[in-house]
Amino acid sequence: MFALDDSLRALPKADLYAEMHRQARGLLDGERDPIANAANLASLLYWTLPDLNWAGFYFLKQPDLLVLGPFHGKPACVRIPVGRGVCGTAVATGAVQIVPDVHAFPGHIACDAASRSELVLPLIAAGRTLGVLDLDSPIPNRFDEADAEGCAALMALLLNGSDWA
Repeated sequence: MFALDDSLRALPKADLYAEMHRQARGLLDGERDPIANAANLASLLYWTLPDLNWAGFYFLKQPDLLVLGPFHGKPACVRIPVGRGVCGTAVATGAVQIVPDVHAFPGHIACDAASRSELVLPLIAAGRTLGVLDLDSPIPNRFDEADAEGCAALMALLLNGSDWA
C-alpha cells in the first residue's frame, strides 16, 4: 500500500503525483471517515513531496472560521478567519492560491517563520466549501501549476471517498 521511498522524490512531478495518486487510492480504500483519510493524505504529502515543512488541512467549522485539522510539521495556527491569510483567502475566493513568496502576500499568517512559499487548495464538494489543503515550503517559489493539479487529483479522492456529513 504505502511505501515511502526517497527515490520517489527524484521522479519528474507528473510521475511523482501519479505514484502518490496510486498510493492514496490504497490508503483510502474502504475508509469513509474524512478525518482519517485527511490524516493519511497529510502524511503521504509530507513524507513524499520534496521541500515541504508543513502539509495539512483546515476545515470550515463556521461560515467564517477555519479550524486546524490533520497535519504534519511544526505546531500550527489553530483558527484562521475566512478572508485572512492564504488559507482564508482560498476559502473566500474559492480559488487555488499559489504563493511564490509568502512575505509578499498581504495579510500572510506566519505559523512557521521558515515558510517561504505556499500552496492552498479549497476543498469544495457539491458546491459546499469544506476547508483547505495547505502546503508550506521553506523554498521560495516551490509550487507551480503542476503541484496544484497533482494535489487537486489527490483531493478529489478525499472528497469523493469520504462521508462529509
